[in-house]
Amino acid sequence: MPHDLQSEQRPTILHVSQPVDGGVARVVADLVRAQVAAGLRVVVAAPPGGALHGDAAAAGAEVAPWSASRSPGPTLPGETWRLAGLIRRTRPDLVHAHSAKAGLAARLAVRGRIPTVHQPHAWSFEAVGGPTARLALAWERYAARWSDRVLCVSEAERLRGAEAGVAARWAVIRNGVDVNRYAPGSSDERARRQLRASLPTVSELPPDAPLVVCVGRLCPQKGQLTLLQAWPEVTAAVPDARLVLVGDGPDRQLLHEAAPPGVLFAGAAENTAPWYRAADLVVLPSRWEGMALAPLEAMACARPVVVTDVCGARESLPPQAASSCLVPPEDPAALARALCGLLTRPQLCVTLGQRALEHVRTTYDVRRTAAAVLDLYRELLGLPCPENREQSRR
Repeated sequence: MPHDLQSEQRPTILHVSQPVDGGVARVVADLVRAQVAAGLRVVVAAPPGGALHGDAAAAGAEVAPWSASRSPGPTLPGETWRLAGLIRRTRPDLVHAHSAKAGLAARLAVRGRIPTVHQPHAWSFEAVGGPTARLALAWERYAARWSDRVLCVSEAERLRGAEAGVAARWAVIRNGVDVNRYAPGSSDERARRQLRASLPTVSELPPDAPLVVCVGRLCPQKGQLTLLQAWPEVTAAVPDARLVLVGDGPDRQLLHEAAPPGVLFAGAAENTAPWYRAADLVVLPSRWEGMALAPLEAMACARPVVVTDVCGARESLPPQAASSCLVPPEDPAALARALCGLLTRPQLCVTLGQRALEHVRTTYDVRRTAAAVLDLYRELLGLPCPENREQSRR
């Protein structure tokens, strides 16, 4: 399979992803759009269902269904065998594997024969415990030999991997968001009230009720249970406050049963930008991350965010925002104090929101992210890079 692309006009990139919804799928879709626009042939291998197939096809990519479960297990050999066949058919010049499962199957299928980028999107050994965590870490250490680059979305994620003994050839390219899609709404109070009235779940709330929004998959990673444990202390200080969880997932029933008064469930939303614009404050109490997209999206809508101090969180916040917006993970009391501290100081929320907007526009525009990934591909494929390209890679 030839990989000398000095004279090739249209290299083929194969993206492999097990997640088809949520942050990983949005990252893949953003990269696909930029790469198709840059003239690459792009193929996306992912399980059927979810948004990724449609988004990739709409962007001009070829879509190759690849059946894969979320977790490693007895289905892995078959998943790897099917992916190897798909790779033989599509003949990619570079494989870009996203998240743990795709990174596992893709690197087993390729084993260094094609330039390979593995992007963890948060380390798998942080998502589990006991023997499973030890196996996940052992795999990441071993498979690094089949990764031309391990691409991290934050410097903190890279450091976490290096400290855990993953001896990789690293690249760090931080996540970005579409600052045109995620942008502030009207500052007119009447327009904002109309926006709230148009949203399900909160349309019947008093228009001036303080609104906290948490956007994320309802699952252990995103930490919504900690948020629900913190919420009674918030409503004790701000009785009219309401919390809306936007998203769906395996913890839906558990969270419904644990929810105290003042918590609403909106379900999954195809477009989350109106929720950010309707909020006074956005919160994401994750237990682990690489660099979460939801806080970046909220800040692009000029909303302050409260996040837990996991990988990527400090890097994503504007300078000097940590004292008001960063709390330890799985600490309901600290989370409640931070939320109360901002909800009782609305002018501080406005100020932090404006700083957040400027920070995202100058640092986390997805166009910068996509350009840096293209430069990484060029480096691995031996193609010339445009001069003076601004990168964030190590």
